[in-house]
Amino acid sequence: MTSDFTATLADTRLLAIIRGSGGAAAVAAGTALLDEGVRVLEVALTTPGALDAIAAIRAAAPAGTLVGAGTVLTEADVADVAAAGAQFVVTPAVVDSIGAAARRGLPVAAGALTPTEAYTATRMGAAAVKLFPASLGGPAYLKALRDPFPRLPFVAVGGVGLAELPGFLAAGAIAAGVGGPLVGDAASGGDLDALRERARAFLAATS
Repeated sequence: MTSDFTATLADTRLLAIIRGSGGAAAVAAGTALLDEGVRVLEVALTTPGALDAIAAIRAAAPAGTLVGAGTVLTEADVADVAAAGAQFVVTPAVVDSIGAAARRGLPVAAGALTPTEAYTATRMGAAAVKLFPASLGGPAYLKALRDPFPRLPFVAVGGVGLAELPGFLAAGAIAAGVGGPLVGDAASGGDLDALRERARAFLAATS
């Protein structure tokens, strides 16, 4: 499963991050993203009703897509998202959930900023390193991190919009995780047609 996760990320180069005000809106946004061809998406646990939303999106997801959970911090969170059907886990930092998810066979994209954090996350079982917040150092910082860790799969997350995306991919990120610049207010009941337009633009930029 871990190899499938990283291979799919590297192929599609886009991880959609859904963080909203309610489960029903999150499901609507996630379904729209999948309809437009997004193949990897996460629902942040800070979204009310996130577990039900993960289960509903997963049930509607076509073959070849991955639906996961974000902002997963604790072992209890891992148990909850696994029960909801999450296919991968994303963390904002080096936290207990990394090892707990790895022991369950759930791939983890672990949040890290420094070289020590990136190395520690992989030692704990992370399948990929979520460089967060990527905007802090930009593509040049990612390139510097990759010099000593050329085989670590980095996913750039945080402040990555359409304008910034090419730079991070050129610097060696296997994918970018995009929340606000892609999802906008759609996960809080906003315009789904606008979401679909943004999804098409991001998919074109990663193709």
